[in-house]
Amino acid sequence: MSETVKELKKALFYSKKSAYESEGEEGVAAAYEFARGYAEFIGKAKTEREAVIEGIKILEAHGFRPYTLGMSVAHGDKLYYNNRGKSLMAFVIGKEPLERGIRISAAHVDSPRLDLKQHTVFENTGFGYLKTHYYGGIRKYQWATIPLALHGVVIKADGESVNVTIGEDEGDPVFCITDLLPHLAKDQSQRTLEAAFTGEGLNILIGSRPYATEEDPYDSCSPDERVKLAILKYFNDKYSITENDLISAELAAVPAGKPRDIGLDRAMIGAYGHDDRVCAYPILMAVAELESPEKTAMCIFADKEETGSQGNTGMQSRVLADIISELSRALGADEHVVRANSLCLSADVAAGFDPNYPEVFETKNSAICGCGVVLTKFTGSRGKSSTNDASAETVGRVRRIFDEAGVVWQTAELGKVDQGGGGTVAMFIADHNIDTIDLGVPVLSMHAPFEVISKVDLYEAYRAHVAFNK
Repeated sequence: MSETVKELKKALFYSKKSAYESEGEEGVAAAYEFARGYAEFIGKAKTEREAVIEGIKILEAHGFRPYTLGMSVAHGDKLYYNNRGKSLMAFVIGKEPLERGIRISAAHVDSPRLDLKQHTVFENTGFGYLKTHYYGGIRKYQWATIPLALHGVVIKADGESVNVTIGEDEGDPVFCITDLLPHLAKDQSQRTLEAAFTGEGLNILIGSRPYATEEDPYDSCSPDERVKLAILKYFNDKYSITENDLISAELAAVPAGKPRDIGLDRAMIGAYGHDDRVCAYPILMAVAELESPEKTAMCIFADKEETGSQGNTGMQSRVLADIISELSRALGADEHVVRANSLCLSADVAAGFDPNYPEVFETKNSAICGCGVVLTKFTGSRGKSSTNDASAETVGRVRRIFDEAGVVWQTAELGKVDQGGGGTVAMFIADHNIDTIDLGVPVLSMHAPFEVISKVDLYEAYRAHVAFNK
């Protein structure tokens, strides 16, 4: 009996699946519920330091305890390693010998932002400002005229650590970068988007009231930095810090405000920092909830991905190699065999297809929001430069895991060939002789101060990592 054309197409053609159709009402309700926990997490974790703090809270609530290099470990142990407060590794020791490999999921928790310079406070014509140096790939014009909050840490000369958060609570002030009124923007409008705003011009307005007392009243004709003095006195009164202390500080301006549901159906979430915390949260929860797995499972919150993954908290550091070496030593395994038999999902976001800008996407190989988590064989730019490019065997192995678990997934590239490009931490993990492939959630307005993701895609990412660990 011959097959119909319709039957043959169904059997032979590839087609994207809708997560809404595949999951049904019950699954979509579970996705919305999972998204509530994620929104709470991302609303608190606006820097890599805060992501590590919130991550440890979740891990400890699930029975994890701190790990230090050289510790003895045993099957069933649930441990985490806090790397300088800026990156985090959590792992559960499985029943199988470690030489059968580790299941690794790695995401980054740093996001584009405006870092404050070491000499940051200055006054100009009665206004107080903060000098910034942008971090990561931003489109500068997007950061003007939006409410900003300050987050970070100040290390005082005596070693005391002071956490700073201003602009998130209901009664807090916020800050902003001003822009020209359209009536005077003729010359600015003639420039390209790249040239209209400069890095040195991203100065944050932080105050305008001069400091004065009855004994020492303000003289409006005297350029004596009274506004700067008032700003520094505020910091001193609230945090007991001086301008010298700002030299040893890591302070950043990030968009103020909480995540919000997008759309009448509340199907999407708009927030700062989806890239890449929308992948970090699912990998954390998938490992946190593990109990007595067959294989050892590990999740990584990495720092510095937006600037190249260098430094001792970035994915190019030796921390991963050191942890695997120490676990191997403690469990009597050969670390080289462990790495060779391990498998990693580099959990980083994908560029979601945006119908407003179809000219930069190749639709057959684009990530569609609502169609599940995205498996990306390679990233990079132009001729696949600066990429991992997973082997066909690795792709086949991972898709088999997802299909058997009923995970809704799709494949994609980052836009049209030669249009641009980008990278992830995958190639740095693969350098350890670990099979690695990218897996992430599609994002609209990536790297903007307010990014958008679909709740069902977030949930499929979580389901993917649960299946991967099992």
